[in-house]
Amino acid sequence: MREMKTTRQIRHARMEDLPVILELIECGRQKMRESGNMDQWTNGDPATSLFENDIRLGNSYIIEEEGQPIATFAFVPGPDPTYLKIYEGKWLETESPYYVIHRLASKPHVHHILASALQFAFTQTNSLRIDTHRKNTPMRHALLKNGFSYCGIIFLENGAERLAYQKVLKQKIDDTEPV
Repeated sequence: MREMKTTRQIRHARMEDLPVILELIECGRQKMRESGNMDQWTNGDPATSLFENDIRLGNSYIIEEEGQPIATFAFVPGPDPTYLKIYEGKWLETESPYYVIHRLASKPHVHHILASALQFAFTQTNSLRIDTHRKNTPMRHALLKNGFSYCGIIFLENGAERLAYQKVLKQKIDDTEPV
C-alpha cells in the first residue's frame, strides 16, 4: 500500500503566529546543536524583534501540513546589505533582482523544508541567495542538493562570517516576441 503524500501550504505569518515561530526557531536551534553546530543562533540570536519586523514587512512565512505549522522562514526581497560585498568568490548573477531566504527552521523529524520553501520562492523570483554558518552542515548539504552554488563568504552586520550561496533559474524565452 502506498503512503499518501501530504500537501504543504505556505502562508504569510501573522503577529499571532509569533509564539509558534519562536518555537520553530528553538527546534531549529536544537537541530543545529544535535548536528554539532554550537555557534549559530546563540545568545538570544535571532532576536524576537527581527521576527516581529519580518511579520510587519510581510516577509515572514509559515509552512503548514494538514493545517498545522511545521516550519517558518523569511523571504526577503534584495538587495540585502550584507550581500553587497562577497569575498573569496563572486555571485553567479548580479544584474537581476533577487530574493533571500533567512531564518529557516522546522519541527523535529520534518524533512524537505528547504525544498518546500524553494518551490514557493521560485514562483516569485528567478534568483535566490542564501547564507549559512560554516558549521551548519545539514543546511550546506541541502543547498547543494537543491541546486545552489557556493559563491563565497559574506559578513553579517555584527561581523560574523557566513557562507553564501545562489541559485539562478534560466529566464523563460518569451514566445510572444514579434517575428
